[in-house]
Amino acid sequence: MDCMEEDRRPKLTFAQKYPKLRDIFSFLSFIGAIVIGTLVLNAFVFRSFNVIGISMENTLHDGDRVIVNRLPVSWAHLNGEAYVPKRDQVIVFANGGNTRATNCEPIENTNEKYIIKRVIAFPGERVVVENGELTVFNNEHPEGFSPDENTRKSDTDGPKKYTSGNVNMIVPDGELFVSGDNREGSNSYDSRSGLGTIPFCRVIGPVSMRLLPLNKFRFF
Repeated sequence: MDCMEEDRRPKLTFAQKYPKLRDIFSFLSFIGAIVIGTLVLNAFVFRSFNVIGISMENTLHDGDRVIVNRLPVSWAHLNGEAYVPKRDQVIVFANGGNTRATNCEPIENTNEKYIIKRVIAFPGERVVVENGELTVFNNEHPEGFSPDENTRKSDTDGPKKYTSGNVNMIVPDGELFVSGDNREGSNSYDSRSGLGTIPFCRVIGPVSMRLLPLNKFRFF
């Protein structure tokens, strides 16, 4: 009777049999991880935007690249709360398209998907623009105060001194009064004009740094 000797050679895995397919799969997995990681970072950690126009001069200029911090917004939403930025912060907010609230309809008279402005006043506060000056009144400051005191570092850094328009209004609940830093004439389309006040639900986040141009890199 003939005897059969057992084949003791180790069995090859699929990856060992098809090394090219293994390499392709590894490459696709790497690309997929990058895409997913980028989406997660953009949604919950940070996003970058290009500044368009002159409405934020002298603080930001046309073509500047800024990074928006999404972490405080994500944390607030995880806790079931609305994110409320701080006064004087430069924020980016969406032009509608957010279904978290019924009043988040697209803003008329602008084709911009995202808008960048500075936070001036909160719900219940009175905002007055008169004789070229912007003043905020609240319980802590019944006599009124300038919201630009802490942000105008010089004549070439921060909000410009003259503010056009005539405004006397109370900021509605759940909304923000925002303005550009270049407020003379029609240089900034903001809450003083047709933009109106901005619901909390539209806020993408505060600007944390200017990334480009490199020679003007700064934190906010």
